[in-house]
Amino acid sequence: MSILIAFVSLVIELPFGYPDRIYRAIGHPVTWIGKLISFLDTRLNRASQADTMRRLWGIASLVILILIPASIAAAISFFLGDSALALLLTAIIATSLLSQRSLAVHVQAVADALDTGGLAEGRKAVSMIVGRDPEKLDEAGVSRAAIESLAENFSDGIVAPAFWLGAGGLVGGVAYKAANTADSMIGHRTPRHEAFGWAAARFDDLINLPASRLTALLIVIAAYFVKDADAKRAWHAVRRDAGKHRSPNAGWPESAMAGALGLALAGPRIYGGVVVEDAFMGEGGRREASSADIRRALSLYRMADALLILLFSVLSVLVLV
Repeated sequence: MSILIAFVSLVIELPFGYPDRIYRAIGHPVTWIGKLISFLDTRLNRASQADTMRRLWGIASLVILILIPASIAAAISFFLGDSALALLLTAIIATSLLSQRSLAVHVQAVADALDTGGLAEGRKAVSMIVGRDPEKLDEAGVSRAAIESLAENFSDGIVAPAFWLGAGGLVGGVAYKAANTADSMIGHRTPRHEAFGWAAARFDDLINLPASRLTALLIVIAAYFVKDADAKRAWHAVRRDAGKHRSPNAGWPESAMAGALGLALAGPRIYGGVVVEDAFMGEGGRREASSADIRRALSLYRMADALLILLFSVLSVLVLV
């Protein structure tokens, strides 16, 4: 049933996303989880404490952050039961854990902004999806940032939640989303969160391992079917560059995307005024990315996402047989 839930939720979320009317009325599961994270961070993360104690409180917070949403998801699953209607309702709820439509919309907005409003509008659009300093980016930097965000968020925002939905049903998907949101909010190497967010960052690295590898494979295969993409070069880039990234997971989809498009992604970047040194993904590729390259990346993403849905459809058939 979990595989079917993942498949149906992917099919439903792709065209509809998360409706704005629902968001305005009740918010979004990520915002609810975010409020819980902020509450725990405010109450338990105290600068006066030693790093060892802050790390222990961070571990306790992570457990709370996962258990509460997962328990609610378990209660919902138990209440709905295991009928065909229950499967459909569960899949509809699970669409809130995916971001197929919103990811494409936000990345497309960067390309459109560069084409219609120039660099200033492109910087404004890309600031909605990346954490780096947009004012430090030229047009090529804005384009690369959008493509890198597309690759990484395809893994974190689509493949990973679908994987954990398939592995553990609604409970698995919700638990993943809670942990991933915790990493995005407190899993940073800053004075405030270096110790407190240690557990969130390490756990997120662990649970994203299978999805990041699967994402890279999907992008490589998708490159066979997309014009002006090179599957062989994508595969070579993954083998050569994925392990060089400072993240154990981000390098896989980024290197696949870089190789497929003939670009050099990642490398040194500026976050909060601090230069973060990182290896290049797609070494030897060009750095002069443009809005046209963003659109090529979107074509590759859509094909890879279609392959993901196809994969879950095949698994669903195998489950039903």
